Amino acid sequence: MQFKSRNLRALAECVIGDLPGFPYRSSKYITEFFEDCDLSFVHDGSTRWAWTADRLAELLAEASPQQHSLPSRFTHLLRVLMDRSDAAEGDADRNVALATLNAPLRREGYEAFFDDTSTLQFRHIATKRISELSNPHRPFHPEEVKKRADLAAFLDRCSEDELIEEILLPMFRQLGYHRITSAGHADKALEYGKDIWMRYTLPTMHVIYFGLQAKKGKIDSSGVTKAGNANVAEMHNQVTMMLGHEIFDPEVNRRVLVDHAFIVAGGEITKQARNWLGNKLDASRRSQIMFMDREDILNLFVVSNIPLPSGAAAIQPLGGADEVPF
Repeated sequence: MQFKSRNLRALAECVIGDLPGFPYRSSKYITEFFEDCDLSFVHDGSTRWAWTADRLAELLAEASPQQHSLPSRFTHLLRVLMDRSDAAEGDADRNVALATLNAPLRREGYEAFFDDTSTLQFRHIATKRISELSNPHRPFHPEEVKKRADLAAFLDRCSEDELIEEILLPMFRQLGYHRITSAGHADKALEYGKDIWMRYTLPTMHVIYFGLQAKKGKIDSSGVTKAGNANVAEMHNQVTMMLGHEIFDPEVNRRVLVDHAFIVAGGEITKQARNWLGNKLDASRRSQIMFMDREDILNLFVVSNIPLPSGAAAIQPLGGADEVPF
């Protein structure tokens, strides 16, 4: 990744304190700043902004963790730079410094913002993708918190078909799975224990096949299951069918077995249900099972930058957005 020269100079002037909102740093303190960032750069006494711009260019040249995101060591440096303990007088919340920092970043297609935990985050303006997007457990931007609450309200009210069509299919497509085929519920005779089958291509070009069984509500191991929930004993039968039945992949023109099975619930999958299913399956099949419950769906859907289902934003979450954990 490369930034334009004038934008690198502007960022360097933020680091050395030649722009509003940032403390002035002489040669000694520039070196100390990079030490605080866990970088071994030592200022050589040359022109401060030029030397710093060269160091920033080195950091930007490193590989990014994903497309449309900034390199990890570069974002760490900017987070240290925007630490609130270095706030200038009259800028305790660092709004002035943030505006100064965002001027060159926006010209490169990015913007910085503080999330609700006061952590500096970086967003690609065109795609709205957050740097470090691959971590579904990172702190969320306030807009993402609201989106998560709207999605949770939708999950409370949607049908099983809507969970599959409106949530799971777009999410797995965004995550890089392909040839995603939904069995649908019009003809249950064709399901053979799975609602969806799909495949994923590894970097080595090997292909792995996945089957998915989705339930709208909670999956438990109770002897008497409440309406709307599913019992793990039923899931056992469906998983056994899923792993034992071949699927036809028209792209390679042959029948293949499912390598792994997803069990997905719009509610909670209890620990007892997971343990019961694990004990019922032999060791080889046990390693093929992966679980995904409500919290996983909410986090992955939000960080994957997928639009909410039609009408989901109009639904008010029960208890309000502030009560939704993350």
